[in-house]
Amino acid sequence: MRRNLLRTGAFALAFAGSVGISAAQQSPPPADAQQRSQQDNAQQTPSGKMGKEEPSSHAATAQPQQNAVFVNGALAVPDAPANTDTVPAKFSQKNAADDELITIAYTFKTLGDDERRAIYEALKGQQSGSAFNADIGTELPPGIELRPVPDDLAARVPQTKDYSYAVTHDRVLLVGTSRVVAGVFADANVPVSQGRRGP
Repeated sequence: MRRNLLRTGAFALAFAGSVGISAAQQSPPPADAQQRSQQDNAQQTPSGKMGKEEPSSHAATAQPQQNAVFVNGALAVPDAPANTDTVPAKFSQKNAADDELITIAYTFKTLGDDERRAIYEALKGQQSGSAFNADIGTELPPGIELRPVPDDLAARVPQTKDYSYAVTHDRVLLVGTSRVVAGVFADANVPVSQGRRGP
């Protein structure tokens, strides 16, 4: 009796499942003439043929509202700081240049002229034994002697803490733990690489 009950239950479930599947396989109702016309028109546009553009990408751009808080990504309120890091690069030359920096160079990106001069002046007299030259992002060979940044300089310019340095020619190189140059500091009259990516 119990076996018959299980068998009957299994047949009932199979029947209910097959009815559900057959209902799901029915074709959708035919589209009305207006829907068909819209579909045909959309497929005849260049973007509809290629699928590479959104139709709204050619819409006219709206002018910012008079009372908008943000305009082109910048705060448009009285006394707001100008040209901050939140402004998209297409609206800010400074941020476009920052986007070209390699990641490791960001540590020293915000240093002022006084801090840069302090780093150069404090370390320039500590010449290294071998002659070499390097730019930001260059990995120094193992033969180059690195020294830890002195505590008094790290207290004056906190970003230099936990870095090592090497001095070559007329430049001071600050180096991270992976022996990659993170900052290059020179006399104010000597041009320095800014750590920009190459072409």
